[in-house]
Amino acid sequence: MSRTPTYNILMYSHDTYGLGHIRRTMAIASQLMEPHVNILILTGSPIAGRFSFPEQIDFVRIPGMIKKTNEEYLPLSIKINAQHALNIRKNIITATAKTFQPHLFIVDKEPLGLKKEVLPTLQWLRRCQPNTQTILGLRDIMDDRHSVRQDWNKKGIYDILDTLYSEIWVYGNREFYDPIEEYAIPACISRKMVFTGYIPRKMPSESQIQRTRKDQGLQNGEKLIVVTTGGGGDGYCVMDAYLSMLERENRPLPIKNVLITGPFMPKQDRKKVFKRARKLGVRTYHFYRNMEKLLAAADLVVSMGGYNTICELLSLGTLPLIVPRDTPRKEQLIRAKIFHRNQLVDYIPWHQCGAERLREKVFALLESPGAIAGAISRFQMTGISSMQGRLKAFRGLESINTCNQTIQAENGKRLKDKRLAFDIRKAI
Repeated sequence: MSRTPTYNILMYSHDTYGLGHIRRTMAIASQLMEPHVNILILTGSPIAGRFSFPEQIDFVRIPGMIKKTNEEYLPLSIKINAQHALNIRKNIITATAKTFQPHLFIVDKEPLGLKKEVLPTLQWLRRCQPNTQTILGLRDIMDDRHSVRQDWNKKGIYDILDTLYSEIWVYGNREFYDPIEEYAIPACISRKMVFTGYIPRKMPSESQIQRTRKDQGLQNGEKLIVVTTGGGGDGYCVMDAYLSMLERENRPLPIKNVLITGPFMPKQDRKKVFKRARKLGVRTYHFYRNMEKLLAAADLVVSMGGYNTICELLSLGTLPLIVPRDTPRKEQLIRAKIFHRNQLVDYIPWHQCGAERLREKVFALLESPGAIAGAISRFQMTGISSMQGRLKAFRGLESINTCNQTIQAENGKRLKDKRLAFDIRKAI
């Protein structure tokens, strides 16, 4: 009986800052998992081990790097020269690809990887495994048009997309934001682009949601507000504004509040948040493992405007109040404006996020959620089904390639046998 061959998917997530890249990669991996599919994730996230990896999915940890400036990165933990750390990362990535021999290689966000660390792997795959499908996965918005065009021209990204990538998956709706127009992408590249739609998240069961609300101590009629800033590296000002809002209240509110600082919030800032929250009787966490259950249990979530957080909230049907940062990139602000225009979120500009403005927005959403809640319920998130369709097409193509290789091998063997028989007759 013939044995079904395995199909290997290698995913790269550079993860220099925050939780967004690894969370998006995990969400995609968990949905691409099928019988006879192996998925291996290359990640620089220092907290990758805290996530639960299902069977058939594993990860290779490369040394973490932290962004100091737009062009300078330093080792996150080990105290060695930055270039040495980058060389280690590059060698691990290349060696993993050569050993794992992926049928599909998905690169998250950065076409060349951090400091071009993925380039040797892409070149090797094109040269030695030309049947491997190489995919660049882009979030809906990278940055404002001027910054992206300037950066891509400077780094030669347009040529890389043309020569080293089979397809480009855009995790968004072209009707919301069109990167082909915004980033001046030429026709030779735009033909490779697949707009998957936004990536949904797994919805917890109703019993899990109710258990989470009970665990958070909610009584009848009380609302749950969750405040989260992702990794938390630059989220203190949002936490500060929200705590200031609570500190100004001179009457008890029918609200339970939960704050998640994130694992990358500076230690001194995190201590201040925990100290103030304790005085208010507010539960605070450094890291929350089952985040989707908490977000689904919430009546309102106050967060920054990262791609993954917004996708999670829309998937779960939870009201979002977004405070998008506008530096070093404007992508969160652009996304917040677009989603607000489509009545899917409300938002407060970063520099207007004070206690009074927060209070005004929070209570307006809790008292009149109708328009946003209705728009969220109608919003279609097609990202996973689109990618599953592409995987099915690739696996079909792989079967054809394997079949053709078998036929070619058999034809070569027959030709060799005929030549051998002819040489024997000639010798006789």
